[in-house]
Amino acid sequence: MGSQSAFVTGRLLVVAFEGWNDAGEAASAAASALKAQLELEPLLAIDPEDYFDYQFTRPMVQIDESGRREIVWPSVTLWGPASARSAFGVAPEAPGEAAPIYLLLGSEPSRGWKTFALEVMDAVETAGIDGIVFLGALLADVPHSRPITTFVTSETAEVRERLGVERSSYEGPTGILGVLSDAADKLGIPTVSVWASVPHYVHNAPSPKATLALIDKLEELVDIVIPRGELLDEATAWESGIDALAQDDEDMANYIEQLEKARDTVDSPEASGEAIAQEFEQYLRRNTDGKDGGTAGDEPWRPSGE
Repeated sequence: MGSQSAFVTGRLLVVAFEGWNDAGEAASAAASALKAQLELEPLLAIDPEDYFDYQFTRPMVQIDESGRREIVWPSVTLWGPASARSAFGVAPEAPGEAAPIYLLLGSEPSRGWKTFALEVMDAVETAGIDGIVFLGALLADVPHSRPITTFVTSETAEVRERLGVERSSYEGPTGILGVLSDAADKLGIPTVSVWASVPHYVHNAPSPKATLALIDKLEELVDIVIPRGELLDEATAWESGIDALAQDDEDMANYIEQLEKARDTVDSPEASGEAIAQEFEQYLRRNTDGKDGGTAGDEPWRPSGE
């Protein structure tokens, strides 16, 4: 996509959900890094009773500062500047201009998606959001030893022209990001979707390298510098750890080598844009069984079909 400024000049909402849309926890970690950089407060907590199956997304028990056990329920929260609180009935409006960035973070709901989307879009309109960035991560046949591939698409013609990105032609199962994107498009709100490809053979562990790739793209869109903290060191350790595992597993090493050759072919100067687009569509079409990140199987490294 190259170096780009923010795709809207008004208020921007960044959306990320834990779960099916969040392979390697890359998207939620990138959004959390942005939240840590901004002075945001909770504006709206969506009631989990209506949208979560607690046998699928279970509440967690934790010990609070006083040593008492408490239940933490799955949730989705809209975060924004303190100056926007009055619009949501949280508190009298604080002095100062509203920051241009809002965040919607939480776990992917397991039911009531149509109603959930309506509730989110109502909050979007209340906050006066001018554009939305959706962050996601999917499991794909990509090597950990190469730069993480990110794909940027938009359903908004003006945004595609401004950023030089394509419209997604994907058809198949979708997650809550797809549902919210469709709802925003019907309201005429410009959207951008940014997805990172996470190596499927290490799907059980967080992927800091994919988080960094999403942060790089997110910075271009929101026009803000997001500190990397320890992510650079964590990404290096993540890659080295997988290298060490592959050294002890000849089959895994051979498979990774095949992925590297395929990736190098796609990245070669001779590769066409159509070939790269087809590669992305193949990644997305593997999202057929509803597992986190859309993997087609549970094997830690085996190629699909075996």
